[in-house]
Amino acid sequence: MRKGLKTILQLLAAGTRKPGAGRKLTPKLVFTQRLTLFAWIAYLASMQPLFPTSYSTFCTSALASYISETYGLGPATCQLLLRGVGDTYLIKTDADWFILRVYRATHRSLPQIQAETTLLLALKKAGVLVSYPIFDLAGQEIQALPAAEGTRHAVLFTFAPGQSVAILNHRQLQLLGSQMARFHTISSSTQLNDSRWTFDVETMLVQPLEMVKEAFNDFPEDYAWLQEISRETQDRLASLNTSSFSSGYCHFDFMPKNFHFEGNEKLTFFDFDFFGQGWLVNDLMTFREQLCLDVLSGRMTQNAAEIAFATVVEAYREHRSLSDEEVAAVSSLSVGFWFFYLGFYATHDQFTPHLQPARLQQRMSLFRRLNEKFWNK
Repeated sequence: MRKGLKTILQLLAAGTRKPGAGRKLTPKLVFTQRLTLFAWIAYLASMQPLFPTSYSTFCTSALASYISETYGLGPATCQLLLRGVGDTYLIKTDADWFILRVYRATHRSLPQIQAETTLLLALKKAGVLVSYPIFDLAGQEIQALPAAEGTRHAVLFTFAPGQSVAILNHRQLQLLGSQMARFHTISSSTQLNDSRWTFDVETMLVQPLEMVKEAFNDFPEDYAWLQEISRETQDRLASLNTSSFSSGYCHFDFMPKNFHFEGNEKLTFFDFDFFGQGWLVNDLMTFREQLCLDVLSGRMTQNAAEIAFATVVEAYREHRSLSDEEVAAVSSLSVGFWFFYLGFYATHDQFTPHLQPARLQQRMSLFRRLNEKFWNK
């Protein structure tokens, strides 16, 4: 539509200005211009308004051209990597790789995105290795792209060097603990807007079950079991002195898929999409969840998992204080981690298949196994 209006204006202007050098304004040229003008008007008049859209997908070649021009990167390619809370693209140039995140307005507001970029830039300034936002040629780090459903915002991030490691060695576990502590030193003192959510008993153990209640209509016994686990977990947390726990902004998804190692000496964090306010020990808990999954899958013994987690905790304590009660809360906060993401499935159309009966029963089977070995222990 914009292109059509621009063409009409250009054609109207052409009739009021002199022709360019070497070109005569002949009757044929005037006729051609007018014919083209009338054709555009007829075309635009026949256009139907767009059908309401909730989730569009941008053309990768158009994104590549836009990013190349807006950031002055030179020739670039663009590849869609992942659909999720937002769309994630890999941008490649001759010199470097980048990650482009295109957010969905229904899931991440502009203030929430601004809080994310502010935190990441603060971490970068403090020397914490993270994938951080890049400023364009105009000095902006957040783009506003017109989509069929309305404005979608986008951020170009540096690519985290290295690779994910499924089973961390001793040195990598130490590096994870120390870097997580460094991250918390900044995230506990950085002031952001109030747009991000809070991880607490209500949002981790109560609200999620209310959000998925309808999905359990055919499984009332399973739902009753979840409610019982929730009450048991709330009681255990209430018995701890949680008022003394360190608080701030936590990543809340510190699993190996969200950090890259370069050998044993460098670690870069990325994907802060779910970060919010809460007890900082939540981040230690999320890594422990990966260890629990490794035990259940047979990739690691329970003894090895306990040693690995103790190594991370010891390295963390070399840089920040961490009480025994905070560590004791981890097995209960684990329940909140799984319940929180269960509730999230009900809010996002990409994940609603997880609430279909077959997938839901698979999830319940996992929960029962986790509860038997790890929850509230």
